[in-house]
Amino acid sequence: METVDTSKRLAHLRALMKKHAVDVYIVPSEDSHQSEYIAPCDARRAFICGFSGSAGTAVITQDKAALATDGRYFNQASKQLDANWQLLKQGLEDVPTWQEWTTEQAEGGKTVGVDPTVITAIEARKLSETLKKKANASLVGVKENLVDHIWTERPARPTEKVIVLSEKYAGKSFKDKLAELRKEIGKKKAAGMVVSMLDEIAWLFNLRGNDIPYNPVFFSYAAVTPKTATLYVDSTKMSSEALDYLGDAVAIKPYDALFSDLNAISENAVAEAQENGETEIKVKPKKLLLSNKSSWALSLGLGGEEKVEESRSPISDAKAIKNETELEGMRQCHIRDGAALIEYFAWLEDSLVNRQAQIDEVQGAEKLEQIRSKGEHFVGLSFDTISSTGPNAAVIHYKPEPGNCSVIDPKAVYLCDSGAQYFDGTTDTTRTLHFGTPTQMEIKSYTLVLKGVIALDRAVFPKGTTGFAIDAFARQHLWREGLDYRHGTGHGVGSFLNVHEGPIGIGTRSAYSEVSLSIGNVISDEPGYYEDGNFGIRIENMIMAQEAKTNHKFGDKPWIGFEHVTMVPMCRKLIDPLLLDPEERDWLNNYHKEVWDKTSPFFQNDDRTTTWLQRETAII
Repeated sequence: METVDTSKRLAHLRALMKKHAVDVYIVPSEDSHQSEYIAPCDARRAFICGFSGSAGTAVITQDKAALATDGRYFNQASKQLDANWQLLKQGLEDVPTWQEWTTEQAEGGKTVGVDPTVITAIEARKLSETLKKKANASLVGVKENLVDHIWTERPARPTEKVIVLSEKYAGKSFKDKLAELRKEIGKKKAAGMVVSMLDEIAWLFNLRGNDIPYNPVFFSYAAVTPKTATLYVDSTKMSSEALDYLGDAVAIKPYDALFSDLNAISENAVAEAQENGETEIKVKPKKLLLSNKSSWALSLGLGGEEKVEESRSPISDAKAIKNETELEGMRQCHIRDGAALIEYFAWLEDSLVNRQAQIDEVQGAEKLEQIRSKGEHFVGLSFDTISSTGPNAAVIHYKPEPGNCSVIDPKAVYLCDSGAQYFDGTTDTTRTLHFGTPTQMEIKSYTLVLKGVIALDRAVFPKGTTGFAIDAFARQHLWREGLDYRHGTGHGVGSFLNVHEGPIGIGTRSAYSEVSLSIGNVISDEPGYYEDGNFGIRIENMIMAQEAKTNHKFGDKPWIGFEHVTMVPMCRKLIDPLLLDPEERDWLNNYHKEVWDKTSPFFQNDDRTTTWLQRETAII
């Protein structure tokens, strides 16, 4: 991880800020669709500050610059930021949020600017109110993104083709999904909905793209009313197969036409409601639905709060509850993916220990991708593989770079967090291994993390429970030792879609208290422990929420438990059996038997992998 000298970039940006009469300028991480992971052409925050992590907000004044990020990236940011930048470690006591820091810098009636397409309407309104109240300052939308003007070598917009995801993988036609969305629009007595989240559009129309690395989405917007559906996408991206699939049910218009169409979308949707005889709109005009994650520019273009109702997207909720076809796809792709990881770990251990080969972190990641690519329905990776040895494993979102990474040390912890995209699902698995003699602290830490994985896997809770409420299941054993980790315990996962998917999650963030877990959710189970400069441990399984069989039904409501689908053994060398209670040992032995039963058939002609798997899944 190299530090970039940002002095010239900041000087150019500050000159543009003066030209546009802006005293403070905000550069968020997200693109115009509020994507967590973005296309290279939208990596403005990384360009201006040099920090390449996926989360963070940069704020620049004429004499200061700050980067705010969360606990996953404290270590990485401290290494990548140069002396021009102040690191705001979000979540720590006495450290201001980026909004608070911005307000401090704006005191005295200054002007704060931001590109209105890359900040949500809700965030913009909240910040505007705070600035006005506490700093007598104002927030303005700067239509030209100032970073784009100084980013002379900005990558081009992607032009990848859009493909159809067969209904044998999707489990439901796009027409059925549109019908269900229209029911939700009717329930909310809305005129229609404008959709801006890329994974929601891909899911809704059973289409997939390749505009953002590792995320099978494509740049687009959609507008849906009770009678019409319009997809705003560059026509050159649409294959004949995709156009034939959508047929007359969906109109295609240019991607850039959305903003010029916004007034017409609003007016036409209301006119459509009037044609349907809905006379009450004359008294109380119907509004258009908009996700609460949509941009400030989109909300303003549709007429603002008077004409728009912003809420959690009904598409997001529907997408997170997988149908039976999607759930079975998740089971099957995780077996194939597990077999690939097992083959890789067996090869890596043999190479490092028996052959004493020199393999660096990037070479390891490339070997794993090569093995994965042989699997049925493989499309590509679901994120950059985190292949990390020793101290690098303590960098939670470590990304090894060719020529700038470490050789894997068989005498140190090795952490591998990786995943893949398959037509029938998306995977995300983390395993921590040791090929030599681990320290007592490494063994104890690993076993405590494993106990947390097991506790969450075995959890049973009533319908209506949130991920915020069950987060402590995974942390309890670490907490008893005064240990913890600075990342969430679980994130939703898409079905051949984004590896991070809302609205559900497990963790301490308040957002995880807003949406309860539902039968059909697919979510990760990934506690960890990290010692900066020393080692890092994380274990990650994918689990699916299902109805639990209980002896009683208190409250006459469904009870929910989990089914694990990740099929990769735990590291025996790092487990202290004395720290496991009898139920945990039974869970582990049963899990390992399941891993053996489901993955060993892949290795009938592979003695090395079979021998490794037999050892790792033997009864404890």
